Amino acid sequence: MNLHKVNFPNQEELTLAGRLELPADQQPHNFAIFAHCFTCTKNLLAVKNVSRALTAAGFGVLRFDFTGLGESEGDFENTNFSGNVEDLLAAAAFLEKEYSAPTLLIGHSLGGTAVVMAAAKLSNIKAVATINAPSDPEHVKHHLEQDIEKIRREGKAQVNLSGRPFTIKEHFLDDLKKQPIKEVVGSFRKALLLLHSPQDATVSVNNAEEIYRAAHHPKSFVSLDGADHLLSRKEDSLYAGKVIAGWASRYVEIPERVSIATKHDVAASLTKNDGFTTDLKLGKHYLTADEPIAFGGKDYGPTPYELLSSGLAACTVMTIQMYAKRKEWDLQNVQVHISYNKQHALDCEDCENESTKIDTFIRDIKFEGNLDEKQLKRLLQIADKCPVHKTLHSETQIITNLIS
Repeated sequence: MNLHKVNFPNQEELTLAGRLELPADQQPHNFAIFAHCFTCTKNLLAVKNVSRALTAAGFGVLRFDFTGLGESEGDFENTNFSGNVEDLLAAAAFLEKEYSAPTLLIGHSLGGTAVVMAAAKLSNIKAVATINAPSDPEHVKHHLEQDIEKIRREGKAQVNLSGRPFTIKEHFLDDLKKQPIKEVVGSFRKALLLLHSPQDATVSVNNAEEIYRAAHHPKSFVSLDGADHLLSRKEDSLYAGKVIAGWASRYVEIPERVSIATKHDVAASLTKNDGFTTDLKLGKHYLTADEPIAFGGKDYGPTPYELLSSGLAACTVMTIQMYAKRKEWDLQNVQVHISYNKQHALDCEDCENESTKIDTFIRDIKFEGNLDEKQLKRLLQIADKCPVHKTLHSETQIITNLIS
């Protein structure tokens, strides 16, 4: 996981707290913003799971707390739906300034309605996905029915939402009336995905139907069959994230991996601005090599010496298993663990001199199976006969040519 704490100001200069989750093994090809549900926070388990499914597909995802919630500054009682939309615009401005403009917006419940409104104001947004979202912000009033009269009479009231007290002011109710969601979704030309559970007891699936009818193509609907409103089950939220990632890939630009044409077995390519992050072609396979963050890299892939050690490890297990199968020995599994460093030779005559250190691979081998001591000893001998082991021990040469 590549998770960063971030903070950015909203329109009122209040600091909003967020988490920016990035892919573990590559630069994000696109950035997305996730808007949480009414009175929820960025740390809702469903929000985390959807975000992680997207980062696994190469997206960078910003999830943050709306004003007055979670770790963000401000008083919830002074906020409203329009303020949530403004917070989303502030989040988009932050990403554009510090990273790259977002192309995907995702919203859960009332957050889904908010991303529709925000998307209409953001030209870089190519795709919008909503999860169990109401077709009208005034749907929130269903949670406040017992308190609306008091809010109107006294200007505000403390209400209980999901077991927590919140103060709701009259301006919050008035603001809900001003949101022409169906008109907005019917006028913008963004790809729209509606995910909704037919069993949602908080926001009925009819809301998704109303939004779908109002929207233009391209529009899609996916049933989250069996899920509850908050996607409490891990499998539901991970599924939603995977669906969104796959669907969005049709509407956002994902750069193709660098194609390296070569007549050789292995090729590496590194551009000027990529630091140590190197594209590799190994036969028909592509891989990324890098250096740790402590050495100035981004840790998107194994280091060159880890790749070298992996060749020795892979060759060792292949050679041992091939020998055991030929002998029909009961070797169920073989594991090889390798570390690389520089050490003094065992017979070092000048051990005080650092220049006398040699390249050293520490190789530990674990066997599983019904094997006697004689068989175990022989398999250890066979490990030294693997081709990569022999190559590392033999005199080698590297012939360098210039490609014109």
